[in-house]
Amino acid sequence: MHRALADDLARLPELLRSARDLAAKELAGLAERPVAQPGAAPPAVPLPVAGTGGAGALTRFAQRWAPGFSGSAGPRYLGFVTGGATPASVAGDWLTSAYDQNVSGAAGSWAAALEHETVGWLRELFGLGAAHTGAFVTGATVSNTVGLAVGREWLGERLGVDVSRAGVAALGPVDVLSGSPHSSVGKALSVLGIGRDQLRPVPLLEGNREAVDVGALDAALTALGGRPALVVANAGTVNTVDFDDLRAIAALKERHDFWLHVDAAFGAFAALSPAHAPLVAGLDAADSVCVDLHKWLNVPYDAAIQFTRRRDLQVAVFHNASPYLGLPTAEPDFLHLTPENSRRLRALPAWFSLQAYGRDGHREIVERNVALARALGERLDSAPELTLLAPVRLNVVCFTSATGASPERMAALASAVTASGEAFLTPTVYRGTPALRAAFSNWSTTEADVERVAAAVTRAARA
Repeated sequence: MHRALADDLARLPELLRSARDLAAKELAGLAERPVAQPGAAPPAVPLPVAGTGGAGALTRFAQRWAPGFSGSAGPRYLGFVTGGATPASVAGDWLTSAYDQNVSGAAGSWAAALEHETVGWLRELFGLGAAHTGAFVTGATVSNTVGLAVGREWLGERLGVDVSRAGVAALGPVDVLSGSPHSSVGKALSVLGIGRDQLRPVPLLEGNREAVDVGALDAALTALGGRPALVVANAGTVNTVDFDDLRAIAALKERHDFWLHVDAAFGAFAALSPAHAPLVAGLDAADSVCVDLHKWLNVPYDAAIQFTRRRDLQVAVFHNASPYLGLPTAEPDFLHLTPENSRRLRALPAWFSLQAYGRDGHREIVERNVALARALGERLDSAPELTLLAPVRLNVVCFTSATGASPERMAALASAVTASGEAFLTPTVYRGTPALRAAFSNWSTTEADVERVAAAVTRAARA
């Protein structure tokens, strides 16, 4: 055994304690460290020949790289819908690495059974019925891709084509209808060979909405003349967290033939709050559902889940025809359900957080984040230099300059807020207007953080 490996094995408990101490130190100061680090990274160095051992690597990392890592796990990183990592999920993530289970199949380990249990808990959390089966994937992009891949196979079933064998070209043109699709949907269509240009925008509701006009969707489906289609509904849009009327869309199936995929990457968590659960009424009627877990569940990157009613079609798409990996059975291994053969036990951090805090704990995170987003919206809208572009419907504040918005002006405002170290926001464009958005999903954000963010934004806007 290489000397450095042998030394690390002998001193493994000490190395893990040192890593724990560094992590604890970083997390203890997270609320006060700069939220983002826009400075230049150190120059790359040559690959080590002999190596420094684990302790030496930890020291080098702490000196060279740790100072430039962002505070994305902290309470004022609001640029994306990025949760942090609850304490229990961090513990689960560390154990995921320590156990190093490959959850491709069930043989030789209970890890796959733990994933099944966690999928069941999440299905219950989001109000989905037993007809929905699920599996963990890396993020919303892959979750959307899996759901639409199963939908693509369903189109083949409707048209008498085995797409997984004959290829997407055998389908001919595919119609994909949506009101305000996330950019990952176009990416998924590209990966699946359907093509980005097949995504047909459907008119939205009037009155500053991002939700689809169900009447217009009905008309678009009617115009297909009975040809089956894919419909992507949205449960929580990126800019203003608007929700399509899922029940009304599902009711269109009485007259039209379509696969209903719901992108509920973070909007699905509205189901946890009685006040906001009506926003996702009808989610159970979806044929496939995307939910991102490193958002509002607050587990470490990367983790998402996909659900579908048609596991048989999912197996047709993703099965791995290899005897040594095991052929699909009535209860197929996970390697037959997702793009990856090799799969990290992403379910364990989620299991830890759900076990530790339960439905009530995660509901409190959602409801607190919504209240804090509304508080920030009120603060910013009362500043004469700023104006909201849409009501704060759930957990995202979309705003712009009241004194003339331009891409340059909003980029400068975002840069000034980042440079302050107080917060991190990202630019967007809403209905043609350059804007910024602040997204609340971190488990540790408090009212004090809202005051600091509001002060930093208004100070930058007045500069």
